[in-house]
Amino acid sequence: MSAPNIETIVSLAKRRGFVFPSSEIYGGLGSAWDYGPFGVELCNNVKQAWWRWMVYERDDMEGVDSSIILNRLAWKYSGHEDTFSDPLVDCRDCNSRFRADKLDYLPTEEERELPAPEAIAKAIRERRIKCPNCGSKDLTEPRPFNLMFRTHVGAAAEDDPSSLVYLRPETAQGIFINFANVLTTSRRKLPFGVAQIGKSFRNEVTPGNFIFRTREFEQMEMEYFVRPGEDEKIHQDWIDNCFNWFTGLGISANNLRLYEQPKEELAHYAKRTVDIQYRFFPEREEQDRQWDELMGIANRTDFDLRTHSKKPEDAEGKRLNPDSTEDLSYFDEATKERFYPYVIEPAAGVNRTVLSVLMDAYSEKTNDKGETRVILKLHPTLSPIKAAILPLAKNKPEIVGMAKAIKRSLQPLLRAVYDDTGGIGKLYARQDEIGTPFCVTVDHQSLEDEAVTVRDRDTWEQERVKVSELPEHLSTRLKG
Repeated sequence: MSAPNIETIVSLAKRRGFVFPSSEIYGGLGSAWDYGPFGVELCNNVKQAWWRWMVYERDDMEGVDSSIILNRLAWKYSGHEDTFSDPLVDCRDCNSRFRADKLDYLPTEEERELPAPEAIAKAIRERRIKCPNCGSKDLTEPRPFNLMFRTHVGAAAEDDPSSLVYLRPETAQGIFINFANVLTTSRRKLPFGVAQIGKSFRNEVTPGNFIFRTREFEQMEMEYFVRPGEDEKIHQDWIDNCFNWFTGLGISANNLRLYEQPKEELAHYAKRTVDIQYRFFPEREEQDRQWDELMGIANRTDFDLRTHSKKPEDAEGKRLNPDSTEDLSYFDEATKERFYPYVIEPAAGVNRTVLSVLMDAYSEKTNDKGETRVILKLHPTLSPIKAAILPLAKNKPEIVGMAKAIKRSLQPLLRAVYDDTGGIGKLYARQDEIGTPFCVTVDHQSLEDEAVTVRDRDTWEQERVKVSELPEHLSTRLKG
């Protein structure tokens, strides 16, 4: 079958309890989503898989969990107050609002030589860009719109200008401002990394496409601190490692690609950035528009540690940060050198990872009755439920009792559920749609031979397994 589009996943996600529209009983809230019983399990499994790979399986990694609300100065010196913005465009005819960099138009040869904002502004002035909503060419020129959510702290907050703070738009700065704390307490030597998973908030101009772009989202970020001069090789190593991690989750390499950001797209601090993109929009005719970012792996140079430090000066001898109380440089005992480490940053969103996993796992299969069934072929590590225990006859106390006892025995080992809310065919179909790798059926024969039927989600093949051997059998199959 062809790859599913996001709308197909939206339908499945709500029907089977992965994702619900937030505040739905009050008409919802644009681009806000709640994760249901299976969605929260899938998200947790993604985060656990990332943390295990990033932190537990390495010898050079620590973790932190920084505050969502930081001192406003952190965002001043990181550059977010001045530069963390999207170019905003309004249509004068229908009053719709769009991100200028997402408008579709064909640049001229001259415009290809210009920075993207200047090229877009020129095309708008020449009326060569249409409003995606009404088709009008009467658009305003792009203007910057800061994406950080503002709030205030304190009892009389709104009357005090100094009470202004922001909800963090990224988790990275919480790592950088704790660099010295982590270094002192962990006694790490370069190279080493600091990982963090947490919520971030961006007042997106045009959120949408389900959980692909939302104003509240969860990030999995790691900052890897290295010596200047060793950054390029280590950056490439992380690009390769991250690509392999996604394929290890069961995502097809055919739906992943590397995108080298051209110079004009690079963030002001970046030496090089490579995105891992996923084919989120297979329904689009233009090949390049089918892909969008799943993870960014950036070489941030020493920008962050320098700008958060009290000592660095610019070329004219002016202090870069007169407000900082800490010097975030690194002293190498072996060489007696002091310098600011370069930083390699792999950053991925939990939401987009979950969406890519759902899209890649979606498949359909026809049974012997000619009925089309949905099968969510999730990697067993990510499956919300590992095994469903099903009684063939729910009106037989002996069968029900045996099934429930098996479920209780499996609970300490893996996520298992008991279900008797339908016929066996419907129960199988339900578990296939939520991605449960194995269904365990207790039938009349089970009372005599102490064995159960184990059904494979992907192949629908069944085998008879002794109850005493079931925990080891399932554990082996799940690992394999």
